[in-house]
Amino acid sequence: MTTIRHTWDVTPAEAIALQKELAGRVEQVRLTAAVETIGAVDCAFLAGGKQIVATAVVMGAKSLEVIARAYAVAPVKMAYIPGLLTFREAPAELEALAELPVEPDLLLVDGAGRAHPRRLGIAAHLGLWLPMPTIGVAKSRLCGEHRAVGATRGSSVKLLDEGEVIGKVVRTRDHVQPLYISVGNRITLEEAVAWTLRTATRTRLPEPIRAAHHMAGELKKKLA
Repeated sequence: MTTIRHTWDVTPAEAIALQKELAGRVEQVRLTAAVETIGAVDCAFLAGGKQIVATAVVMGAKSLEVIARAYAVAPVKMAYIPGLLTFREAPAELEALAELPVEPDLLLVDGAGRAHPRRLGIAAHLGLWLPMPTIGVAKSRLCGEHRAVGATRGSSVKLLDEGEVIGKVVRTRDHVQPLYISVGNRITLEEAVAWTLRTATRTRLPEPIRAAHHMAGELKKKLA
C-alpha cells in the first residue's frame, strides 16, 4: 500500500495532468477489514470565498452516533473549476481529518470518486492520499449517462461513460432525488452502494455526511 504526495499549489493544467497520472492507482477491491467506524468530510466557505472551513466527523458503524469531530480553516488556493474540486477542498479536509482523535475505517466524501471525467474525483484522490477505503457520494452528476431510476429506496442503475461503469445512481429515499455513488479507493462499487444505503437512514444523505454538512454550516455562521 503506497501513499501519494504532491504539492497542492498547482495550475489548472497541472491539476488535470495529476489526475490523469494518478487515476490508474485507484484500487477497486473488496474491503479487507471490518468497518467499525465511518467518517465523512464536508466544507463551507468564508470571507467571500477566500477561506474554507472543512469538517470531519466519525461515527460508530452500527450506532451511527458521532464519536469524534474536528475542523480546520484554510485559505482557498484555487477558484471553482468543474472537475477540479479536489484542489479547492481537499487540503483543508485533510487538515480536518488529521485533527481527529480516531481514524475512521471507511470515509464517505461529498463528491465524486471514479464518476469523474478523468476517473479521479475528490473521493478517489483523498483515498489515495490517506490511504483508506473511500466512497464518492455526489448529489449531482459530473459525467456519464444512465437509465431512469426506480422511485423506491434501494433502486439503482449503472452510471456509464463511454461504455465504462463509473458508478451507480442510487435512490436512498422513496421519490427523492437519487445520489451518484462511485468508488473512491480500496472498495468495490457494490460495497460502496451497500454502505451508502446502510448509513442513509433518515434523509437522502448518509448520516456521516449529513453530520459533517451540518457542522460546516454551523461553523460558517459562527466564524463569519
